[in-house]
Amino acid sequence: MASATTVRPKIALTLGDPAGVGPELAAKLLARPETLQKAEVYILADRSELADAEAAAGVTIPLADEPTPGFAVLLDDNSAPAEPIVKQKVSVEAGARVKHQLLRALAMARDGKIGAIVFAPLNKTSLHLAGMHEQDELRWFATELGHTGVTSELNVLPGLFTARVTSHVPLSQVAENITQPAVVAAINLLHETLRDAGNPAPRLGVCALNPHAGENGNFGREEIDIIAPGIEEAVALGIDAKGPFPSDTIFIAAKRGDFDGVVTMYHDQGQIAMKLIGFDSGVTIQGGLPVVIATPAHGTAFDIVGKGVANLGATAHAFDLAVEIASRRPTSD
Repeated sequence: MASATTVRPKIALTLGDPAGVGPELAAKLLARPETLQKAEVYILADRSELADAEAAAGVTIPLADEPTPGFAVLLDDNSAPAEPIVKQKVSVEAGARVKHQLLRALAMARDGKIGAIVFAPLNKTSLHLAGMHEQDELRWFATELGHTGVTSELNVLPGLFTARVTSHVPLSQVAENITQPAVVAAINLLHETLRDAGNPAPRLGVCALNPHAGENGNFGREEIDIIAPGIEEAVALGIDAKGPFPSDTIFIAAKRGDFDGVVTMYHDQGQIAMKLIGFDSGVTIQGGLPVVIATPAHGTAFDIVGKGVANLGATAHAFDLAVEIASRRPTSD
């Protein structure tokens, strides 16, 4: 998709969990000439941390003191811990480092200095050890930004976006959290995000909750009483949405190009399919927030840290998607 403007968007980039593959992936991304031509990139890290990331990736990142095409700007606040953070381990120290840099990025977003945040993979357990009380980083971001509107993790592959009505809740609580307003909100959020990403007329498919889409109420009535009315309400708003379709077939249709986006009812209903279709290019967008925030959909991959085999695909896709969407949301700075 082509950007709507030639102005380079302003992106804050953090290295992710220092115990995982995030720093080396960020270094590989920043060493690509095309990355630093697409956007003004502000790296939130200390110089020593960036040097370690460069060494792990075997690259050199071109830096400048001012935004310059082909160069990144390092915002070093000299806050790195005195003792190195242990690699390949969950720790409060690693979580605290991630939080520190993400808070800096959120402050830049609040001040209108950037249009998007891209963060390399983090570890939720380390973040919780470091004091993140929300169930996931999306809710934490919303809290820090004072945002009370609809939010949802959006999972993205090239050519296919997904949103979900419920997310990080136990399966035993999924059905009770599926309401008609929640279905409409998820459909609308996915529709608007696809438009932000350059698709003027998104085609959406909506998953059923129950096997065989409930089979006319034999296996549950959520499709009849909640999901179908939610789809009808979204259609009345001018959204091209169809369903509910059984979740064991909807992604076959999506993969062949019938839909630009799929709304699922719960986390694994979409995540299993998306990771099977394209694990190495999957991206998570923190949907609904006032600032674009994107990250690769995979985790910190402790088992391959330092081996030089971490795949850049998802990180590069996250960056490109953040650039595309942020280019359509100019900052005030």
